[in-house]
Order: sequence, then structure tokens, then C-alpha cells
Amino acid sequence: MKTTIVAALAASLAFAGAAQAAPLLFDQNVTPDVIFGSGNANGDFTVDRSNGVEIGLRGKVRFDANNQPQNDFNSNGKGTYSFDTGAPSPGFSFAPNNPQAAKWNFEWSINSDFDGSTGLSLDDLDYQFAIDGDPGAGTSIDVFFDPINSFTVADHAIGNNTTGNGGGATATDEASYSALIASNNVAQNSSNFLFLVGLLPQLSSFDPNERGLYTITLSAFAKGTSDLLASSTINVQVGAVPLPATLPLLLGALGAVAFIRRKRA
Repeated sequence: MKTTIVAALAASLAFAGAAQAAPLLFDQNVTPDVIFGSGNANGDFTVDRSNGVEIGLRGKVRFDANNQPQNDFNSNGKGTYSFDTGAPSPGFSFAPNNPQAAKWNFEWSINSDFDGSTGLSLDDLDYQFAIDGDPGAGTSIDVFFDPINSFTVADHAIGNNTTGNGGGATATDEASYSALIASNNVAQNSSNFLFLVGLLPQLSSFDPNERGLYTITLSAFAKGTSDLLASSTINVQVGAVPLPATLPLLLGALGAVAFIRRKRA
């Protein structure tokens, strides 16, 4: 699913010291299910469930040898997902022969009230993606953005704790998006770096044929504050590259990202 921006993307941030919300859980289902698209299986998410908030991330094979999407996540059980280099074969891609369409996606899930304890809707919190778009083994954060509040309309699948597999609603305009995030607690999407290249110039040099290690973190904060509620981090290994012994917990290593409240148009 391609995320679209109608308004300009805002990205302001500062760093503050804070601990990881809780130890990550590996190869988990997310709550209530995978609600985007049809035929997408649950499972193999790297998940944090803290303070009534659930954040999940995983990698996924987007295109197989026959250019068909798969439910293959290639998890190593410790937060790393491994995929082949290369773009899909000519003739089938998000755009035909696009040189920046990787064979893999990263998929995310936000649930602001996974256990019914918070009563919070999606727009009651702030969120932040921190993406290491450099294929080198070190961590170099290139991209920060809020996948919920930075958008005036986006094609996220949105629902609540009763939404079934593939049953998420998708906004068609600003008004419907605003209403959905104000009245629901679950948002999910599946993204390819190709989508982000058009939105975030920092990823303009991304090459799916290059071996590399990419680190992706998604965090939730109390609204308008730097108070970290939940956060998940994954590594995406593309091709054969050296791996760290354990998953680098980005927020633990660098300090939690304090989100400066963004105003939507």
C-alpha cells in the first residue's frame, strides 16, 4: 500500500535520554489482526506492548521470482529480516521497471489501546519513524516522520480491536482521514522504500541492488511530549552482509527521540 501526502511533510525533532519502553517480543501476532489488504497473514512481527500501546514492525517479501506478493517474512527470531537484493523483474512493479522498487517491504502496526486499558484513539498520541537508509552496517538516521499526524490524508488501513483480517477502512479525503484516526485505535500499512523516495529526499540514493543493513524504528509518545510509551526496532538485511550479534535497540543506544508536536493543516 502506498502512503500518500496531500499536505507537506513536517519533520522536526530533538533527542532526549530515555530507556526502551520494554524488551521487544519477537515473531508475534499484532492486535487484532493484519487489517490491510486481503490475504495478508499475521505473525512474525517484532512487537513492543507497553503502557497499553502496541507497536509492531516486520519485513516481508513483496515480490517473488514470479513477481507475486508473498507471506514470507524471513525472520531470524531476533528482530532481523533477510531478503535478496534486486528489483522486481521488468514489466511488473509499483511503476514498470522502476529501479528503486525493492523486492521487500517493511510493514507496521500501531494500536493505541491494544488491551482496552487506555481508551486512546490514534490521534491522541504522537508517533515517529526513525529510518536508517544507509546500507552500511552502522546506524545513521536519515529519515524521521510521524506516519499518522504528519499526513492530512493517507491510505493506511484503520480499524479497532474488532476489525477482522483485511477489514481496515481507508480514507478517501482529509475529512474521512481525520474522522478515522479520531475514532479508531489501529492503523497499519505496508511500505516499500520506493514510496519514501518520492516523499523524503534523504532516501533518493536508495539502491535495491546494493547489499546492506537497514534499521527501522517506530515509536509512540504521549501527545505533545517526549514521554516514550512504546517502541519497536527491526533490522532489514539485504544480501549477505555482516550482522550484529543482537538487534541494536536504537532508542537505547542513542537516547529516545523526543517528538516536537506537529500541527496538521
